[in-house]
Amino acid sequence: MASPRVFTSLDELGTAVGTELGPGDWLEVDQKRIDLFAEATGDHQWIHVDPGRAAEGPFGTTIAHGYLTLSLLPALVPRLMRVEGVRMGVNYGLNRVRFPAPVPVGARLRAAARILDVREVEGGAQVTLAVTVEREGGEKPVCVAETVSRLFT
Repeated sequence: MASPRVFTSLDELGTAVGTELGPGDWLEVDQKRIDLFAEATGDHQWIHVDPGRAAEGPFGTTIAHGYLTLSLLPALVPRLMRVEGVRMGVNYGLNRVRFPAPVPVGARLRAAARILDVREVEGGAQVTLAVTVEREGGEKPVCVAETVSRLFT
């Protein structure tokens, strides 16, 4: 099990711009997770939730929603880094997101990231990461995202 990189403060994080993090530990995407995401979002397209029909489809099985893969970043990024002294973090936005490859049910995913920018904001820092999510055995990443978060002390 890989340990996340621990930064002792936002100042230390600020000196780490350009640092590569990870890859982190694997996380499995099972059908239950896909079904719960479909229920939460109202996206019940058969390619995600109907294993029988999806078996006859282009991927031979159900696949995770692209936005489900993106929504796993709050579970995957803490496997890469942690900043001590932060009382709260919020997602501020995304500069760019792509889903170059599908995530078949049962796939194991992990992330790696590069710290692109850390800038001071009132009460904390705004952190921009280039995050790449890969599928075990996959040739292409399943998600590439430039995330913007705000960390408050």
